[in-house]
Amino acid sequence: MKKLFIAFAITAFFMTSYTVNANLAYIENVENTLSIQDEEAAEEATAASPSFTQELKTRFIEGGPGFMGIVLICLILGLAISIERIIYLNLATTNTEKLTSGIEEALSSGGVDAAKELCRNTKGPVASIFYQGLDRINEGVESAEKAVVSYGGVQMGQLEKNVSWISLFIALAPMLGFMGTVIGMIQAFDKIEAAGDMQPSLVAGGIKVALLTTVFGLIVAIILQVFYNYIVAKIDSIVNDMEDASITLIDILVANKK
Repeated sequence: MKKLFIAFAITAFFMTSYTVNANLAYIENVENTLSIQDEEAAEEATAASPSFTQELKTRFIEGGPGFMGIVLICLILGLAISIERIIYLNLATTNTEKLTSGIEEALSSGGVDAAKELCRNTKGPVASIFYQGLDRINEGVESAEKAVVSYGGVQMGQLEKNVSWISLFIALAPMLGFMGTVIGMIQAFDKIEAAGDMQPSLVAGGIKVALLTTVFGLIVAIILQVFYNYIVAKIDSIVNDMEDASITLIDILVANKK
């Protein structure tokens, strides 16, 4: 009887172990299956959701090639002019303190010719203004001052070149967007009038086009406005340096005349 009980207990133990292992294997298979399904669902969701570039391209096409194309041209031309101005202004930036101290040392050691040579070897509008002033110093300090003031106005015009076009594109882009909005609304009301009934499906397309043109026009204006403000601030900074440096140059010339 005791041996029979032991044999029964051993058999029950092995059966229980087999059942537990089978259940664990089943649970593991279920977890793996669910994990694979989750990964596939995530991949499908990623593939289904378009990227930002694709969404932007789709919205641009939905807005219509007419006004959206003109708005895009405004953005391209505005960015081209902005980048050109930023490069030019950065190259036009000069360390005025270093230049004025160099001019003063050159006048003391080598005279006007040495100072003019230093200006020729230095880039930027400040060096060009200094050269014009030094070139007229033989005619007197007043002539040099007039040359500095006159050529300063010329250099300021060079700094502000084509900036007005950026402001034009900033104003033009949202105006084109609003015009597209008005035209889209007119088309929507034309469809309502032709159908004789107010159905959302009739006006949805026109209203959608109207809103898209407005959004893209405002986006273009915002982007160009940021560049425009940076360019204007850079021009103001360079002009202030030009004015301060011109006053310092006249003081140096007066001191050397004495």
